[in-house]
Amino acid sequence: MESVLSKYENQITIFTDYLEEYPDTDELVWILGKQHLLKTEKSKLLSDISARLWFTYRRKFSPIGGTGPSSDAGWGCMLRCGQMMLAQALICRHLGRDWSWEKQKEQPKEYQRILQCFLDRKDCCYSIHQMAQMGVGEGKSIGEWFGPNTVAQVLKKLALFDEWNSLAVYVSMDNTVVIEDIKKMCRVLPLSADTAGDRPPDSLTASNQSDELIFLDPHTTQTFVDTEENGTVNDQTFHCLQSPQRMNILNLDPSVALGFFCKEEKDFDNWCSLVQKEILKENLRMFELVQKHPSHWPPFVPPAKPEVTTTGAEFIDSTEQLEEFDLEEDFEILSV
Repeated sequence: MESVLSKYENQITIFTDYLEEYPDTDELVWILGKQHLLKTEKSKLLSDISARLWFTYRRKFSPIGGTGPSSDAGWGCMLRCGQMMLAQALICRHLGRDWSWEKQKEQPKEYQRILQCFLDRKDCCYSIHQMAQMGVGEGKSIGEWFGPNTVAQVLKKLALFDEWNSLAVYVSMDNTVVIEDIKKMCRVLPLSADTAGDRPPDSLTASNQSDELIFLDPHTTQTFVDTEENGTVNDQTFHCLQSPQRMNILNLDPSVALGFFCKEEKDFDNWCSLVQKEILKENLRMFELVQKHPSHWPPFVPPAKPEVTTTGAEFIDSTEQLEEFDLEEDFEILSV
């Protein structure tokens, strides 16, 4: 087992460079919908990236399902990307996009409760245990690698369990002509939550105008971290404190899932308008928006809740209620 884990430890692909080697230019860099001027705001850019929750392979957690794997090294990278996407949406929902994390600084209680939702325990609502077991309903065995679309479906189910009043929109694509559209969506749409891709590196968290992406890579195996006696989590390994890596967007596998966070219904309406105006005007469309659930699709059946009572969902439900989206009057998103 150790030899298998070491194979994936600190995996870095040949396509990448570090941000510290970034050229001295006047270009704007977009980090999840927020822009930075690289030449004069590099420290702010690095702080913005390090503030994102970073989920990687872990080992020595309790076996999934009681007898399953106790590490997700080699197969859980896409699940970790899904966790990063969902965590970013929760940060935006409860702390705001401008919230900033600092090492060794006391954080808001909302931050700690969000982080605890993702710990590698079966009773945490967004844990690797919950996501892996949810994937069984999508045809994935525990310990099997997930694709971006499967992760998007699992996140959709988990969000339904917690009865979100905000909306995280996941657009999954598998098309060889989408690179230009992905670039456009990263720059035009201001509500980005995150991106998960099919070829390492997986979690892409930023885009700039020189056709490069800055990313957080989940392919590092760290030891399981649990809640401490005082009820908090030592979060030092949940943030990337080294200079982030970057890659040319042409090296991105076109099978990706893009995440967009809409806090209120008007945000979703604006997102749909922007998509129709800027993205879907081309003849080759990577997805479509339709007013109603297509008649040729099978009816939507809500998934059954997990048998294990999870912690964290009560935090999501107990916060200030927002006006619920009437999605039947909005749009259905079709991936192609």
